Amino acid sequence: MNNNWLYRLSRKFGRYAIHNLMLYIIIVQAVVFAAAFVLGVNVTGYLDFYLPAIKSGQVWRLLTFIFIPPSSNIIFAVLTMYFSWLIGSALENEWGAFKFNLFYLTGVVGTILGGLITQTTTNAYLNLSLFLAFAAIYPDFEILLFFILPIKVKFLAFVYAAILVISLVMSGWAVRVAIIISILNLILYFGPQMIDRIRQWRRRAQWKRNFR
Repeated sequence: MNNNWLYRLSRKFGRYAIHNLMLYIIIVQAVVFAAAFVLGVNVTGYLDFYLPAIKSGQVWRLLTFIFIPPSSNIIFAVLTMYFSWLIGSALENEWGAFKFNLFYLTGVVGTILGGLITQTTTNAYLNLSLFLAFAAIYPDFEILLFFILPIKVKFLAFVYAAILVISLVMSGWAVRVAIIISILNLILYFGPQMIDRIRQWRRRAQWKRNFR
């Protein structure tokens, strides 16, 4: 870990980290999806983040929104949950369980705070921040788009980043706050690396000028 604050937290609380965190989240999402599919009941309607319902006593909604499946379409839901597990496992392997737990936790807390401001929120941009973190670490990882076209995740990341910018301008405040929070979470963990890269680029540029 390059960040001193992360190192200190890891030394103090690392033993409490949940290993395979993303697997557990995906299992619960799968159970929620299966329950809705079998019972024919909108289970997610009792789990989503909705401030008036939370104020009325349904406090579980403060957290259960993270367990809402990504889609009601079984094929898309299965593929997305599998990819989320793949991303989460890769990040945990790269960072260690504690840092991944902390990254997800700060994303969840930020999303909750945003929901308290806008009265509603989803796990969509929280999950997107995981993908962008994965793309930053494994930019050349390839997936098969539409099961046919191999494409590196860094190009998908550029597309999603463009969509975020457009959504930030065109959408309402609930979406804007969720996007800003997800970006701030990425900056919190990747900011020092970005600053180091900028400094390296400036040093190389200065060296080239001096050499000439």
